[in-house]
Amino acid sequence: MTNVERFRSALLGQPVDRLPRVEWAPWWQETLDRWYQEGLPPGMDRNEVGAYLGLDPIRQVRVNPLAPTCPRPTRHGGEIMRDADDYAELKQHLYPPVDALAESLAPVFEAHDRGEVVLWLTVDGFFWFPRRLFGIQGHFYAFFDHPELMHRINQDLADHSIAVIRQLGAIFTPEFVTFAEDMSYNHGPMLSEAFFDEFLAPYYEQVVPAIEEIGSLLIVDSDGDVTEMMPWLERVGARGVLPLERQAGVDAMEIRRRHPEAIMIGHYDKMVMTRGEAAIRAEFERLLPVMRSGRFIPSVDHQTPPGVSFQEYHVYLRLLEEYSVLGARR
Repeated sequence: MTNVERFRSALLGQPVDRLPRVEWAPWWQETLDRWYQEGLPPGMDRNEVGAYLGLDPIRQVRVNPLAPTCPRPTRHGGEIMRDADDYAELKQHLYPPVDALAESLAPVFEAHDRGEVVLWLTVDGFFWFPRRLFGIQGHFYAFFDHPELMHRINQDLADHSIAVIRQLGAIFTPEFVTFAEDMSYNHGPMLSEAFFDEFLAPYYEQVVPAIEEIGSLLIVDSDGDVTEMMPWLERVGARGVLPLERQAGVDAMEIRRRHPEAIMIGHYDKMVMTRGEAAIRAEFERLLPVMRSGRFIPSVDHQTPPGVSFQEYHVYLRLLEEYSVLGARR
């Protein structure tokens, strides 16, 4: 099987020779800086690191609705606008075309066509994007103080996302599309189901058909515990979730019992990787039943932290190779 064939089959729970061996999220720069001191050849970009380590090639095509000219917040989580007048002024810096992005990725698209590189497309989600504009605190207030503006922003984002998905979908078919959301934390969703239905669901329902038109499927990217929101996502057309953070209390096997058709990527607890081979293997053993259930691709449940040595990561890779065969559906 080619990498693309294997990945698509694994997503759909179809037979595979082995499960994909991927890092869906690239490594922290601090992690790579440590590894350069421990044997990783310097000067590699993240894609070259993956190839050097023997992982299956996977690339994210990230569409940013903020143009390069867009103002940036002065602090983490800060705002770049506060009200409708600010948004009207800011719009000249939003929703840029993606022609240059598509042109720059032409060699990657060709490799994808040959089945060599798995590609996934990411657009901003309808919780994530207003937060980038209002800032973390202002975003929560905006549900109450600026509901009409919230809808206007998300409609503009939906229109842009649909256009982008159709334009890029005419060039390549991503194995999956993610909405960047991060709308949950270790105690569950950051918004109520009623607010999800009012402010997010109408726009999911517009964009998901465009994703399906190009032959792809939606996986929602949300950190934290996504268990409670799984039914919300399913009813608006999402097919799955990532990264299923174990430290947030997520149990992928429980999600599988409740949602037999859900696609899941991630869930390998990154925090065990410094505890020795027995602990690394025990985590794979924990995941083995959900691997064998299908529609699950194991991967570190977020970026590998800098506390993990290069040697420890090689132990993880060796066991990933073993369990990608043990966990495959044939």
